[in-house]
Amino acid sequence: MAGSINIFLIGPMGVGKTTIGRKLAKALKLEFVDSDHEIEQRTGADIPWIFDIEGEAGFRKREREVINDLTRRDGIVLATGGGAVLDKRNRRRLAERGIVIYLQADIERLLTRTARDKTRPLLRTDDQRSRLEDIIKLRDPLYREIADEIISTDKCTVPMAVRTIQSKLESLAEKKRLNA
Repeated sequence: MAGSINIFLIGPMGVGKTTIGRKLAKALKLEFVDSDHEIEQRTGADIPWIFDIEGEAGFRKREREVINDLTRRDGIVLATGGGAVLDKRNRRRLAERGIVIYLQADIERLLTRTARDKTRPLLRTDDQRSRLEDIIKLRDPLYREIADEIISTDKCTVPMAVRTIQSKLESLAEKKRLNA
C-alpha cells in the first residue's frame, strides 16, 4: 500500500493530528508532513506571528498555497491545520488527492489538550470553551463533507488510533479508486 497513497488528517486543534500522523507515517513507511510546520518553514515565522501581522486571511492564503503543494505529493501522511477545511479549494484538493481521515474528540478532551498551549491564535480568549464550541459548530460539517472515515480520539491511545486507521486503509483506498 505504501508509495502512492496519501492520507490526510483533518479535525480540530488538539485532536491529535500531528501526533497520530507521525506514528501512522512511520508504521506505513510514508513521509509525514504537518501543514502548519510547513508554513512556518517557508515563512521563517511562527503561526501566531503570521496571525498578528497578516491576520487570519493572510494566514489562510498561505495555508491554501501549502495545501495545494503538499497534496500534489505522493506517499505522504499530512496533518492539516484545523481550519484548512474553511477554504473550499482545500476541501476539494484534500478529497480528490487522498484518503481523508477526520479525527474528532469531545470539547472536554480538546480543552484539556490545548489548555496550556499558547501557540494557538484562535484560542487567545478568556472563554476558550465557547470559542472551541463555535469552531466545532462551524467546521464539523466541513470535516464531514470530505471525510472518508471518522475516528474518535477520545478514549483511545495513539497506537490504538494508528491501528484503527491502518485496519481501514485497504477498503478506503479501494472505495476511492472505484469513485475516481
